[in-house]
Amino acid sequence: MNMENGACSGQSAVEAIGVHDFSEKLLEQVVHFHVMKLTGGFFLWVGASPVLSNLAVSMNSKFDSMPLSTLVLGDSSDTTPNSLAQRLTKKTKKQVFVSYNLPVTDSNLTLLVENRIRKEMELHPDKF
Repeated sequence: MNMENGACSGQSAVEAIGVHDFSEKLLEQVVHFHVMKLTGGFFLWVGASPVLSNLAVSMNSKFDSMPLSTLVLGDSSDTTPNSLAQRLTKKTKKQVFVSYNLPVTDSNLTLLVENRIRKEMELHPDKF
């Protein structure tokens, strides 16, 4: 291996992390979306204020048609990040990390959030 400027030359190019942000007013509340495109997957943060109260990850399984998912951080009684990560993995066939930081008391808001994510995926598929 040859070192040039602190980096190894001769290595294959590593894909850069892509960042994409968008916001939408849903049910009188501005909801922010932050996407980090990773190699083979993406990280999606959803919230109204800058907190990371939970984190779920989902990936496809060769043993089941339903993607596997687990909660890495947060309250296990809140299944929203898990189910959203699973649905996004099923749709994209990628590993998906989801941090959903909105009150789960309103299922209408959750549905609107998911619809907004779908719309953004249709408009900018290269960002996911």
